[in-house]
Amino acid sequence: MSTFNVRQLIRTVFAPESDETVTVMVDHPVEGIDDNPAWQERRQMAAEWHEAFAALGTEIGFRLNPIFRFPATGDHNAPFPAWGWLGQDKVAMETVLGQTTLAVALTEFSASAPLSIFASQHADFRAASMPKVARRMERTALSADYNQIAETAHLLAERLAHAVGARLTFNSGDILYFDLRYRHPEVDAGELPRHKEGMRVINLPSGEAFIAPYEGERHGEPSLTAGTVPVLRHGERMHWEIEENRIVAIAGSGSEAAKMRAYFDADPARTNIAELGLGCNNKAVVWGNVLEDEKAGVHWAYGRSDHIGGVVGVADFRSPATVVHEDIVYAKDSPIQATALRLFYRDGSEEDILVDGVYKL
Repeated sequence: MSTFNVRQLIRTVFAPESDETVTVMVDHPVEGIDDNPAWQERRQMAAEWHEAFAALGTEIGFRLNPIFRFPATGDHNAPFPAWGWLGQDKVAMETVLGQTTLAVALTEFSASAPLSIFASQHADFRAASMPKVARRMERTALSADYNQIAETAHLLAERLAHAVGARLTFNSGDILYFDLRYRHPEVDAGELPRHKEGMRVINLPSGEAFIAPYEGERHGEPSLTAGTVPVLRHGERMHWEIEENRIVAIAGSGSEAAKMRAYFDADPARTNIAELGLGCNNKAVVWGNVLEDEKAGVHWAYGRSDHIGGVVGVADFRSPATVVHEDIVYAKDSPIQATALRLFYRDGSEEDILVDGVYKL
């Protein structure tokens, strides 16, 4: 039987204050984007979170909006639609968020990027992004000891803060080098009090340190991110070749490889290497849901990076409809795994922080 206590999690993670305004957000199916049972369950979870916030609001004194519904974007980290529904009222997205100090988004498609951009422009706004959150996570990653997670995540971020490069080795023998110059790591450790310093948008479940690689935006200084990565899609294994922080070729003769070539050809901004992430939630399990999978271990992402400290944003894509930030996970229980991660520091020293798939700190 689950011992998950959503009210306690809200208190621990957000520490809401009496003069705040809280908004629970959900996306909903639209024409061309079909509903599914997991999405329906997530909207029910949103209603339960809303009830928990209502009870706490009575105790603490903060204001709670009706659940805010907005049309699904169809892509992870695509820009928000202009409008949604606050209860029965059609309201501009900008208006709702502008009057909110704490937002919690239980969505089908990740809203992390647009929420992060909004938070960077509004000092008294913070948000938890929970794309594809599932009830089963109440028994795993959501029920973790977030004090322990925070300690590990900050230790990992400290290492990344001093690194100029990272070499990731996979159990396939492939190696990818990340250029970490001119970048600063962030932590998603389940800590989101009001006026938090640094990034004010987290995932729930939480548990990672992450950094955007250098993307070559400085004149005359190309990115050194390069190598090959093994990728498994729908049972088909392929290898992606990376040069100067871009996916430049896909080796594979199957239909999935062909689909990915067409996908990247449709918008070259998608080929950008956007993130190196180090998941560290010890209760996270790998089961095919990236929100939880990425908290279980090493992952990287392609596409948009401006919301986590990089420079590739919506304007770099051919259309808002083709914007993406997509993670690929190589945790210990993933079909393909990361076996080693070596960091190269500014002072010339090196350190192996992942050995045989396990962090060594």
